[in-house]
Amino acid sequence: MADLFTLDSTGDVAAGAAGSRLGTALTTGDLRRKYNFGDRVSELNIASDPFFRFVSKVAKKPTDDPEFKFTERRPSFHKRYAYVVAQGTSAQTAVDDQATLTAGNVAVGNTYHLLMGTDYLSSGNIGLVYGQTNTSIEVGNSGTRPGFFLQDQIIKVNMTDDVLAAGDTSVAAEDYFLAKIVVVTTVGNYVNLECKIVRTMADQTKVEVCSYYAASTSIDDVDISGKSVADYLEPKRCYVVGTSHAQGSGYPETWKDQPFSTGYGRTQIWKTAMAMDNTTRATVLKYEPNEWARVWKEKLIEHKWDIEQSIMFGSQYDSGDEWYTQGAVDFISSYGNTFSLTHASKTQDDFLDDLSSFLDPRYNNANASLFFCDTATYNWLHKLSGYFSNNIEVSPNFRADMSLTAKKKVFGVDISVISTPFGDMNVARNIHLDGHAIKILAVNMKHCKYRPLVGNGLNRDTAVYVGVQTLENSGVDRRVDLIQTEAGMEWQMPEAHAYWS
Repeated sequence: MADLFTLDSTGDVAAGAAGSRLGTALTTGDLRRKYNFGDRVSELNIASDPFFRFVSKVAKKPTDDPEFKFTERRPSFHKRYAYVVAQGTSAQTAVDDQATLTAGNVAVGNTYHLLMGTDYLSSGNIGLVYGQTNTSIEVGNSGTRPGFFLQDQIIKVNMTDDVLAAGDTSVAAEDYFLAKIVVVTTVGNYVNLECKIVRTMADQTKVEVCSYYAASTSIDDVDISGKSVADYLEPKRCYVVGTSHAQGSGYPETWKDQPFSTGYGRTQIWKTAMAMDNTTRATVLKYEPNEWARVWKEKLIEHKWDIEQSIMFGSQYDSGDEWYTQGAVDFISSYGNTFSLTHASKTQDDFLDDLSSFLDPRYNNANASLFFCDTATYNWLHKLSGYFSNNIEVSPNFRADMSLTAKKKVFGVDISVISTPFGDMNVARNIHLDGHAIKILAVNMKHCKYRPLVGNGLNRDTAVYVGVQTLENSGVDRRVDLIQTEAGMEWQMPEAHAYWS
């Protein structure tokens, strides 16, 4: 939690107090003035717009271009893996179906050939995202050639005694052999490795390579976008597990990754007008005597509500000189992790399986993720975690696999902390999701930004323009004030975000 929620909670302002303060702190009698409101509008009606509250507090980054660019960087330390797509005692040049090894083929000292392919783009290290078929990357796609294999590297190939059938979703790694690379040859989007076996299987019955092609289905024809990383992909991945060099040998070959990819976003302009004739403004009413002051405060809340809706559900779109920014739902449904959730049938075990794929420390940081839920799912999570906490925890030293451990306010938002084996879930109710197909939005706050337009001495963050129309400047017997915001959302690293629907 500490790396995300860095502001002291003592600075929080309750929604009601914020509304009163914000309604009176601005002297609106000084007409034709602009009042910057960007740092204060988020304090209005906090519980109704929690996403905007957080992005404006921990993820605000001004831009000086309405079409802003950004760069993503993905680490490569865990990316030196590939899959066996063909194998044999001679050089392999084409993807083949799985064949059973003869144990003697991988005897120590023997030469063996492995045709290898992988499932992520070398440029940008852009990999598979769970459940995402819109941007599915299959083994052997253009740009996926594993260029990190070098002479004198040692690779580990997992083995099993299971004969895979078409449609199998998992396989257990029961043994392995080690092979030292002697020669690397490029074969289209694959590489052929001529290897020397340096460790054979301890159990000579484990003669099936852990791969996910079987029968007549080759590895590059299988859609793996919705497969569990832990259960389905990891047992089949062959990793570089070190190097071995002869005494007196020279320096080895090297490689470098291309960890950077780029993206862009758009700003959007929101406007809310406050208009009232001067007769009404001068009339003293019951309950709230000043009608102008009442409407003025509510229009600020309305403006913030509109921004919340846009950054939740908006879609990036250019229409001449009118631009739209991209919201969380649109971005995550198009590029992020996707999971299913039916309250009546989703079990704790099912949900923990989802979390194990999403909160993989190689791709995502649990402490930086916020889980925004509709009301029904917010209740479901509390019932699920509460049951296990109340009925399974037998001592303070024992914690259930999933339990409600704390509740606190962060930036004025109620946050429930649900403990899981993969880290704490920081859960907030978001009423904007009520009635929507999306039940949970998991947003990594380190990989999204709220980008108000600021440049050349102009700040286009939320501002109030007082007296844009008055009797004095227009001859019309009324007053109009204007609330305006120009900002956009920046979304990075889709693998760090998820939704449940």
